Amino acid sequence: MAASQLKQRVLIIDDQKSNLKILSDILRDEVELILAQDGEQGIRKATEFAPDLILLDVVMPGIDGFEVIRQLKQDPATYLIPVIFITSLNDVTHEEQGLLLGACDYINKPFHAAVVMARVKLHLQLARQRLMLEQLANIDPLTAVANRRKYQEVLDRQWRAACRKRSCLSLVMVDVDNFKMYNDHYGHAAGDRVLQQVALALAAELRRPYDFIARYGGEEFVIILPDTPADDSFRIIEGCREAILQLQIPHQATGGCLTISAGGYSCWPEQLDESISAFALKQADDLLYEAKRQGKNRVLWTTAAVEIQG
Repeated sequence: MAASQLKQRVLIIDDQKSNLKILSDILRDEVELILAQDGEQGIRKATEFAPDLILLDVVMPGIDGFEVIRQLKQDPATYLIPVIFITSLNDVTHEEQGLLLGACDYINKPFHAAVVMARVKLHLQLARQRLMLEQLANIDPLTAVANRRKYQEVLDRQWRAACRKRSCLSLVMVDVDNFKMYNDHYGHAAGDRVLQQVALALAAELRRPYDFIARYGGEEFVIILPDTPADDSFRIIEGCREAILQLQIPHQATGGCLTISAGGYSCWPEQLDESISAFALKQADDLLYEAKRQGKNRVLWTTAAVEIQG
């Protein structure tokens, strides 16, 4: 393995210390190891560390391997992690049960180092390829920020978190002002470069790791600000508007520089309902178009019938 390449993580869940040691000795030079000595600890570590692969013993006291994989496959945070069962059971029925529950492979005891290494390497390679495909599927190829598909995934997750924590969630729609005129005047290649500059500048203003931006379509971007009250969200997006102004991108068709407008909506989600989250985004979108109507290059915000303007 190249020194510059980060090691992938493998979680081993087995109640026998001897098995943990044998597997650790086989794999430690190739992967980063996480060890768990029972099913409950294994589920907790899978959620906490998000390993690339799990080796799971079938027969354990308390929660056995079949129950562990059931719980892993029911959790959105862990259901995609591939699981290889390790077992001394030489029973086709048990193997079928594990595969039906979502296991990707079996390794039988006693362990043969070459077989263990070959199967682990194969499934780690498949996991790496799947991750690369997922990343490509979630990125807008022009601007390199997330795409609309990824936005919906993140919104669902953050909406659930806000419901659970009873915290404020802010949604923002951003649009490049007079973009069609810019394209008509400078050409589509120049328009593409501007969208790249705008996306980069907006992303740079979202400094917290949980802030999120995606290209929604055309010259529109959507921003999610979790755990952020309206006043703070408004200041962040005002900073975004100022950052685009500071780029000083000439827009001869308007006689000035390129600008953006934005509409924001802050709410406290209480239930998991797609129609409610869609309503929240529509509120932000309606304010965006009101900002356009009022003259552009401005941010309008609303929360609980209180409107903020800038």
